[in-house]
Amino acid sequence: MKALVNTAPYKLEVQDWPIPTAGPDDLLVKVKACAICGSDVKGYSGKTGRRLPPIIMGHEAAGVVVEMGANVSGFQVGDRVSFDSTIYCQKCPFCLSGQLNLCENRRVLGVSTPEYRQHGAMAEYVVVPYWIAVHLPKELSFAQASVIETVAIGIHGANRTPIKLNDTVVVVGAGPVGLFALQGIRLKGAGKVIVTDLVASRLEMAKQLGADVVLQTNSPDFAARLRAETAPFGADAAIEAVGVDSAIATALGAIRKGGALTLIGNVSPTVNVDLQSIVTREITLYGSCASNGEFKACVDLVASGKIKVDPLISEYVTLEQGQETFDKLYKGVEGHVKSVFLFE
Repeated sequence: MKALVNTAPYKLEVQDWPIPTAGPDDLLVKVKACAICGSDVKGYSGKTGRRLPPIIMGHEAAGVVVEMGANVSGFQVGDRVSFDSTIYCQKCPFCLSGQLNLCENRRVLGVSTPEYRQHGAMAEYVVVPYWIAVHLPKELSFAQASVIETVAIGIHGANRTPIKLNDTVVVVGAGPVGLFALQGIRLKGAGKVIVTDLVASRLEMAKQLGADVVLQTNSPDFAARLRAETAPFGADAAIEAVGVDSAIATALGAIRKGGALTLIGNVSPTVNVDLQSIVTREITLYGSCASNGEFKACVDLVASGKIKVDPLISEYVTLEQGQETFDKLYKGVEGHVKSVFLFE
C-alpha cells in the first residue's frame, strides 16, 4: 500500500508498505479521507517526542471495512466507518469505570513514543480495534467524517464544563478544537459565548458558527472589551483551547468568582498560572483529554447539521502533496484551518 511516512524530523516520504493484517479484534479499513491534526504538524518536527520515526501518522480518518477479525461483531465488509483516535483496552479499572480516555493501556493512532508505535491512517489502509469504530450514515461524506475526531475533542471539553442554562462562556482559541467547543457549549445551553483569538479570519469563522462576541487578543482595547462583555462579575466559565501561558491567563482573568476553567489546549508541557487568583476566587479547574464516548453522538450531530464541519475544511490534498502541505502548515497559513487527504 501507499503510505506517507515520517522518516526524520521535518521529513515525509510516500513509501510502499505491506497492507497491515487485521488481528482477531480488528477491522481492516480502506482509508477514504484523513485529516491533518495540529498535533501531527507539531509532531513531524520531532520536537514533541510523540512521532518517533519511522511512523505513519494520522488519527482523524474514515473509510470502508474490507476485512474483519474473527471476534468482530456489529460490522460487515463494506461498512462505511470512522473511528476514535484513542485505542482503549476495555479491561483496566479506568475503562471499566467508563473513563475510556484515561485507559491504563491507552494508545493513540499515528503516534510513536518510547513505549509504543501505532501506525495511523495517512495510508491506503489502517487497522483499528472494532470497538473504537462507528458506522457512518449516508448523509456524511468521508471528508466530513474525518474531522469528527476533532469534533469529539471539542465536545468533550464542552461536556466537562459545568454551566447552567443561559450562562456566559468565554472560549479562548478559535482553532479547530475551540470552534467545535464553541458549537458544543452553545448546544449545551450557553446564553452568551465570547470567542477570543489572535487571527481575525478565525474570529470571523467563530462568528459564523454561533459566537455572540469575538475579540482579537492583540487589539489595544482587548482587556477592556473583555471586561465589558463579561460585566459585572465575569463569565461563568471559560474553555481554553490553546495551551500557552497568555491564553490561560486570558481565560482565568475572564471568569467570575466560583467559576470554572476547562483546559483543552496542550501545547506547552508546563505553564505559569496565577495561583492566588485560583485559590482566593475558588476557581475550579477541569482537564479535558481527548474524548470519552462522545464519538457516536458527534457523528449524529454532524450528520444532522447541528455541528458544522464544512467551514473548517480549508483544502483537499493527496499523499504526494504531504511534504509541501506539512511544511506550509508548520510555517502557518492565514485563515487556514484543516487540510484533508483524499484517497480514491
